Amino acid sequence: MSKLWTRKPLSSLLGDSSTDGAHALKKTLGPLNLVALGVGAIIGAGLFVRTAAAAANNAGPSVTLAFVVAGIGCAFAGLCYAEFASMIPVAGSAYTYAYATLGELVAWIIGWDLILEYGIGAATVGIAWSEYLNKLLEFIPGAPTIPFAWCHSPFEVMRDATGAVVSRGIMNVPALFIILMLSLLLIRGMKESAFVNGIIVITKVAIVILIIIFGWGFIDPANHHPLIPSPQIVVDSQGVSHHYGGILGILGAAGVVFFAFIGFDAVSTAAQESINPKRDMPIGILGSLVVCTVLYILFAHVLTGIASVQDFRSSGREASVAFAITRHMPGYGWLAKLVTVAILAGFSSVILVMLMGQSRVFFSMSQDGLVPKVFSDVHPKFRTPYKSNLLFFVFVGLFAAFVPGDIVGDMTSIGTLFAFVLVCVGVWVLRVRDPNAPRQFVTPMVPLVPILGIIVNAAMIFGLGWPNWLRLGVWLVLGLTIYFGYSRKHSKLTAAK
Repeated sequence: MSKLWTRKPLSSLLGDSSTDGAHALKKTLGPLNLVALGVGAIIGAGLFVRTAAAAANNAGPSVTLAFVVAGIGCAFAGLCYAEFASMIPVAGSAYTYAYATLGELVAWIIGWDLILEYGIGAATVGIAWSEYLNKLLEFIPGAPTIPFAWCHSPFEVMRDATGAVVSRGIMNVPALFIILMLSLLLIRGMKESAFVNGIIVITKVAIVILIIIFGWGFIDPANHHPLIPSPQIVVDSQGVSHHYGGILGILGAAGVVFFAFIGFDAVSTAAQESINPKRDMPIGILGSLVVCTVLYILFAHVLTGIASVQDFRSSGREASVAFAITRHMPGYGWLAKLVTVAILAGFSSVILVMLMGQSRVFFSMSQDGLVPKVFSDVHPKFRTPYKSNLLFFVFVGLFAAFVPGDIVGDMTSIGTLFAFVLVCVGVWVLRVRDPNAPRQFVTPMVPLVPILGIIVNAAMIFGLGWPNWLRLGVWLVLGLTIYFGYSRKHSKLTAAK
């Protein structure tokens, strides 16, 4: 049993990061590339889709406070990530940090858990991309729209005004298409992927700023009163009950909009492709988090001021941002259309970084023997983990094509929150076990910051409710079955003992 808690020495991890040659990942990224990767991953489905859902079902106008809570939780975790990334510039992110501090079993759990963040996260955004593609086609005269059956999962139905089913989903083809295209781009190379991502980031950040600037003048103060609604239970369009208003409403909303912050930690998975990771990784992680948190709070304030909670409830699964602009900002129809274009591009960058993060985590796990060697095979010309990218295209594509977006979205949030808790624990543990290890970036006020990170992120897990706890539990049981059936027997570190 003691082998389950075997830790990978820092010297071995640093040796992995310095490996070069035909079997290593190509180093091409600077600090601006890393910040852009973080912003590219963060601003996407969560901001444009889930903000309105959290306002309608959980917090009303206090969704702004929910963004503050989620941002604080991410800040605590981000500081911990920055310390680890400067110490251990390896592609495995939280998986690698757990291996160095908490042992192999916990490392496996967190590596398996990261599939919920990166893999399922990419699927969630792919589903949202599909929805917005149809909205974009509506703006183009004469353009055909994609039939409901071919842009929705088999578990979704379209109903008429009487409630009768008029169409059933078969397969989400557009979601599958965009995931394939971006997987092929990642195989082509990280430099090319970073260039495309940079163009997209500039576009979508500019659009968010335009919404804030133009929307500010259309804020109705009545929509922000009361800021924190009285506690009650509301039932959404899918028949699911939610705590609305009060502290539980804010915590529930924080857990929902937390999805909007997922991505800053994906920067750490690019450590082995960074030119100077010990200096640049903290800049990429914390820089992207600061930029997006400020934009999020301002955006949420404007969106909930333009439209009422009832507007968001009645708009159903429509694109909430474009809906609010079209209904409440006369004369700005062009902005609603531009938003749809920008969101499609923004979703693309999120999927790109999520797929990149997923393949890099499994690259490290494969090098340690915990998953098959195929995940660390590097393309002889492009020096990317191309087989891993292809395998995760199949996995992510199946979720995007056949599972509803709401379910995979909440799975992504709870998986990420759980990973953040373990990273905060890891920083604290390593400070106790190895206080003199060289640290390029030092998390302030340890153990206070890690403890606060654990508390805030655990509170958001609590706010997501028992159905998501159950899904996480089932996912972890499946992961442990694989660990004891395969990974434990093939672990290189355990074999060396």
